[in-house]
Amino acid sequence: MFAIDIRAICVGISAAILILLLFGAVFTVDQTERAVVLDLGAFSRVAQPGLSFKSPLLDTVVKISIQTQTFQWGEMTTYSADQQAADLRISITLHVDPVRVAEVYERFGDLENLVNRLIDPIVKQQSKIVFGRYTAVRAIQERAMLNADIGEAINAVLADETPVVIESVQIENIQFSKAYEQSVEQRMMAEVEVLKLRQNAEREKVQAQIVVTQAEAKASAIRVQAQAEAAAIRLRGQAEAEAIKARGAALRDNPNLPVLVQAERWDGKLPLTMLPGAVVPMLNLNGGR
Repeated sequence: MFAIDIRAICVGISAAILILLLFGAVFTVDQTERAVVLDLGAFSRVAQPGLSFKSPLLDTVVKISIQTQTFQWGEMTTYSADQQAADLRISITLHVDPVRVAEVYERFGDLENLVNRLIDPIVKQQSKIVFGRYTAVRAIQERAMLNADIGEAINAVLADETPVVIESVQIENIQFSKAYEQSVEQRMMAEVEVLKLRQNAEREKVQAQIVVTQAEAKASAIRVQAQAEAAAIRLRGQAEAEAIKARGAALRDNPNLPVLVQAERWDGKLPLTMLPGAVVPMLNLNGGR
């Protein structure tokens, strides 16, 4: 009975060990990572996504993510071309090149170590160099160009040096000293005030032009009216002169015309009082003799 129990225990232990060995020989790799298989500590191969096998007790597996990750560098003190101190905060988005996973492990062990040893000094160096080519004002006004220049400089240095792909470089913030920010604010306020004065001057200039135009239009209207009135007076004078000339000619040709006109205008009534020897109007019987 005792011998049977020992045999059963041995069988159970053997089965357990076999199961552990079988499970230890199988591993899975996610789509977002790659697995470096080490044989007694030496690089053996890179396992692709899916189900993979390894030698139990002999092989070890180190998984390295190939997902996009973002790393930040904050408060990097640097100086602009006009010697203005600034703290830069930069972020870099990158991922491990899937075909260079073995290189990541062999050279750096993992991605974090790669970033600290290789990318970190290059980011700090190139950011300061590029920022030093910009004045403080230009760095603010042309931030997009500054961002692009820093990204190009970092990529140019890294190039084939690193088994990662730089997706983007982004300037998160540029922090100047309080004194400089106040001077910029004061300068901007002064520029706004100058712009306001220019706008007021332009508005007054336009208003003055409007007044001049209105005055010229009014003067033109008065001049036209005066010319019209003068022409009317001239025409009336000409008409009256012609009328006087015509009457003079008529009197010259018809001496008795005044008597005729007077007779035509007489209402037929005799005067109530007359001076001695006076002639009754319209009754000159002597015929004008």
